[in-house]
Amino acid sequence: MAASDQIRQMVNFILQEAHEKANEIRVKTEHDFNLEKQTLVHEAKLAVQDEFAKKEKDREIQERISRSAEIGLCRQKKMTLRDDLLNSLMREASSKCKVVADGNNYPALLQKLIVQGLIKIEELEVVVYCRKEDVATVTKVIPAAVKEYVDIMQRESGIKLTPKVEVNADRKLDLADSSNGGVKLTALGGKIVCDNTMSSRLALVYEELMPSIREILFPEQ
Repeated sequence: MAASDQIRQMVNFILQEAHEKANEIRVKTEHDFNLEKQTLVHEAKLAVQDEFAKKEKDREIQERISRSAEIGLCRQKKMTLRDDLLNSLMREASSKCKVVADGNNYPALLQKLIVQGLIKIEELEVVVYCRKEDVATVTKVIPAAVKEYVDIMQRESGIKLTPKVEVNADRKLDLADSSNGGVKLTALGGKIVCDNTMSSRLALVYEELMPSIREILFPEQ
């Protein structure tokens, strides 16, 4: 075999080896590329899913926060409306107390309020406070109130008391018109007080009846 033929065979062999090697490299490169692409696509899908799940969770949280805030606002409005209604009832009842204070039976009521106050205080020297417009009426009914009180105490205990009951002499200390009438009795220099004004008694009744009032007005509770 001539030397040129041997060289040509060697060249062909080398070229064939090179082509095969190049083909192997190409195949491996394509495989690695496809594998990397699949990995990247999979990771991207997971990232998108995670981001979507996070946004969905954030949306649900915001909806719960908004719903909770709306419920709280509705409750606050409901409580405000209920308080307004109860306050309006209190004002209406207060206005009716003023009507009572203008009625013909008001002197008899003042007498009963004084008797009740004397029984509660159980002191022999008592000062009675009232509205400026009621001073004359209170002064007039005090003797009858004292007699009724003395009779009650004598009947119940067998002891005849001689209490000293008088109307407050300082007109600057008269009860305000907001008291809606009635009296306030004090003893021992103001250390003992029995508030028997119409507004005070209305507040006591209002407090006692509040559960029943709420049940009637707001039965769902």
